[in-house]
Formats: sequence, C-alpha cells, structure tokens
Amino acid sequence: MGDFFGSGRVEPRARVIIDNDFSGDPDDLFQLAHHVLSPSVDVRFIIGSHLSVGDPWDPSDVQATNAVTKARELLEVMGLAGRYSVLEGAQRALADLKTPADTPAARAIIAEALRDDTTLPLYYAAGAGLSDLASAVLLEPRIADRITLVWIGGPEHAGLAVAPPGARGPEYNLRIDINAARVLFEQSGMAIWQVPRNTYRQMLFSYAELVTRIAPLGPLGAYLTQSIERVMDWTRAAGFHIGETYVMGDSPLVTLTALQSSFDADPSSSTYVLRPAPGFSPEGDYVERPGSRLIRVYTAIDTRLTFEDLVAKLTLFSA
Repeated sequence: MGDFFGSGRVEPRARVIIDNDFSGDPDDLFQLAHHVLSPSVDVRFIIGSHLSVGDPWDPSDVQATNAVTKARELLEVMGLAGRYSVLEGAQRALADLKTPADTPAARAIIAEALRDDTTLPLYYAAGAGLSDLASAVLLEPRIADRITLVWIGGPEHAGLAVAPPGARGPEYNLRIDINAARVLFEQSGMAIWQVPRNTYRQMLFSYAELVTRIAPLGPLGAYLTQSIERVMDWTRAAGFHIGETYVMGDSPLVTLTALQSSFDADPSSSTYVLRPAPGFSPEGDYVERPGSRLIRVYTAIDTRLTFEDLVAKLTLFSA
C-alpha cells in the first residue's frame, strides 16, 4: 500500500507475509491496518489462522474461516477489498512434529519463499500460533533458510523477566500450537526474532489516546476504536474491568519489519539479546538447548516510534 503518501519517495525494502488470528483479540486489526499502510514493506498476502480449541474470543470450529472474514472486513473498511489475497490457514493445531496441514496457505508460503525473481528479504509476521508456517517447513524444508520469523509469543525467558501476576499454563500464542513452535524452534534452522510475553505486554495504548487520536480518523479510526470498546463492554458485562489501557501486543510486527533504520537496515531502536533457540515441553515451558543456533529475543520495543507512526499513517490515510 503506502501510495497514500503521494510522493513515491518510499519503496519496499522487504516482503512480509502476515499471519494472525483475526477472529480473536482485536489488537491484530491495528497491526494489519498499520502494516498495509507501511510503504517500506510489500505485503505479499495475509493468512487468517486458528485460535486454541474453545477459545472465548471464538469458540467455533471454523476459527480460521472467521479470521479471514474479519481481515477482509477491515480491508473493506479501508477501501482495499480485493487488494490483498487473504488465505485461510489450518483450522487446528499440528497433531505431531512430522505431519503438516497441507493447505493453500502453506503452499503459498512455500511459493513465496522459493521465488528467485527478487532479492528482498522475506519476513513472516506472526501474531498467533505457528501452524501454517510449521506446515510449510514440513512440506518443503528448504524454505527455512529463506524466511525470518518475527513471532509474538512465548513466555518469559529465565534471567530476563518474570511471569505476570496470576499467569498459569502456556503463554497464549504458544498454547495455540506447541507442536508448531517445536518444529520451528527445534527442527528448523530458521532465523527467529521472538517477542515474548514480557515484551509484547509493554505495548500499552490508553483509552484516552484511542478516543482522542484514533477515533476521529474517519471510518477506519472509528472501526478500530469500536473493536476495543466492544472488548471493554464484553468484559465489563462479565464483571471484569480491564482498566484504561489496552495491550497492542501485535504491533511489534510492524516495528520490527517496516520501521527499521534507514542505513544498515535493522530494528535499531528496539533491543534484544541473543539466546540459543530453546525447545518447548508439552506444558509450554522452555527446554534449554545449549549449542543450538542463536535467535533474537526482544526485550524492549520502541513504543514511541510504533504508536506515533500508527497515528500519523491513520491521519494521512483519513485525509
């Protein structure tokens, strides 16, 4: 997208495949809108993926289908219906570490990764589970060396952070498909940039900011604001109050791919440490694997750049 800038001064420097559970937490709608308004990335296609079985956001057995519907709804609000291919991912988690879900989404990932007509790096921006990328790797292992996975998911790493109060069970996105995470972390050599729970929980946007800075920005601003207000109303009706901030936990997918530094391109304003790629236990805990390849574990995301750029692009787009 990005042609709303008008000047044509910004050209794509990378390709991005977006994968998210759009029938769930609406933070992914902000990420999707932000990504397609970012001219430095070429969004190749969008995958609607599944949630955990019985997830309260969408307890149906067609979560990926519903995710596709929701992504297309957002694109329609933006006047971009038909501009991007939105593919349905697998409807359920991998049964084991060897059996892929052979879907059109997995085949599209393979085709994009194996292209030889471009030198632009390929990022896989995943804000949910990893079923579709893991399936693609199982179907065609060669693609692991051609993709950088940017993943919002996984619990806190020992020595870097502690779990939030009351946390229990596997981290939300990891729980969606632990086997898929194991395929990518343990069995592939894929480059991984991980944004674990302690880091994505830093992405707080206040309700006052939402009402004053996003809601007035045309139909898209109203649509995004109402998606959060519906959550506020839903939780309040259930006797639970979420306060006056919302975790835009998927927004680092934009920061780390589209908002890289001008020279020596890299997400230079966000910080990470290098850790050997861990494995995962069936319970969702890390299993240390000394000597495995190093992955980036992000410890802080540039929230100022992320949210100011979001608001600026929504403002330009509404104009």
